[in-house]
Amino acid sequence: MLLGEFQHNLDNKGRLIIPSKFREDLGERFIVTRGLDGCLFGYPMESWSLLESKLRELPLAKKETRAFTRFFYSGATECGLDKQGRANIPQHLREYAVLDKECVVVGVSNRFEIWSAEKWNDFSKATSEIFDDIAEDMLDFGF
Repeated sequence: MLLGEFQHNLDNKGRLIIPSKFREDLGERFIVTRGLDGCLFGYPMESWSLLESKLRELPLAKKETRAFTRFFYSGATECGLDKQGRANIPQHLREYAVLDKECVVVGVSNRFEIWSAEKWNDFSKATSEIFDDIAEDMLDFGF
């Protein structure tokens, strides 16, 4: 399970240290793609396969389904780690998530997210202000 929040810097070649606590769960190869809220999503291969099978079940006739899957899959790239535990984040994904230098890598159960530090701080601050309300709304999902 991927948990926690870690601050790391992107180097000038687009490499980002992946937290050592994530590396065993990720294995040798994993997928990074465009995420929601302006961040990147990273998936271990097993989680990616499960997600992919669910995405294949979406109705192709719906315009929103086609748009979502095109955008999601076209951004996806298979990554691995070098000997220092760094993943090379492609330019198109760095541009999408506005990754410059300071990044935050966040574990979210079966995936991890890569945020620019500025976007993460804004998101975290805004969410902390309404966290109790969000928790209450989770009751609607049987939580």
